[in-house]
Parts: sequence; structure tokens; C-alpha cells
Amino acid sequence: MLKRGKEQLPENIRHTERFEIIKVKGLVQGNRTILSNLPQIADQLQRPIEHLLKYLNKELAAKGEMKESYTVFNTKLPATRINEKIAAYVEQYVMCKECGRPDTRMTKQGPAWMVLCQACGAKYTAKGA
Repeated sequence: MLKRGKEQLPENIRHTERFEIIKVKGLVQGNRTILSNLPQIADQLQRPIEHLLKYLNKELAAKGEMKESYTVFNTKLPATRINEKIAAYVEQYVMCKECGRPDTRMTKQGPAWMVLCQACGAKYTAKGA
């Protein structure tokens, strides 16, 4: 009976991702890009906002800084490009290299950042952190 019930489920219900990255919300004002939800994205990824911002600064080749509850980049950046870089960040620093799950924590051990997977127990250094 369970097998028959699963077969009758619509396709979009059967295959859902449990981990979806929040898309950036922002606007271009003159020569600057202002993001309003980067802290929420960092919270969702369970990473320090400083680490995510440092990565985006490097990858986007733009100086960005936190001001109160928003982030300001010193150049015009399309939201699609920022979302692509955040997806690359997730692939490199959030998803476990062993089991592919997002259940990881990042801790500083000495001079290196370590990624610890809470799902499978894997432990490895975060390259480029």
C-alpha cells in the first residue's frame, strides 16, 4: 500500500531539496550595490558573516563592508552574479565533501579553519579560508 501511495504522489512533491539558499535582496544606487539580507544568508549557512563577506570581496573583485544591517559594495553588481558566488561558497565551504550534506560547522583550530560534518563525522580543512 505504501509503494502504491508513493507512486501516486505528484513528481514535484517526491523530489524536494531540504536546503535552499536564500537569494540576495538589494539595489544598485549610483556606483554602489546595497544588499539588505547578507546577514540572514550567513545565518542560514551557519557561517560567520565576516567569512562570507571576505569570500565575496575576493570573488567579486569589489570592496564590500557591513554598515549596520546592510552590506555595501563599491561597484554595480547584478544579483545573479552575487547569487552565483554565494552558491560557489556553499559548494566550497558548506556542503560536506564526504556525504554532500549541508550539516557542517566551521571552527578555527590554530591558524586553519576546519569544517566538521555533523551528519557523517568528516573533518577537513577549509582551503582558501
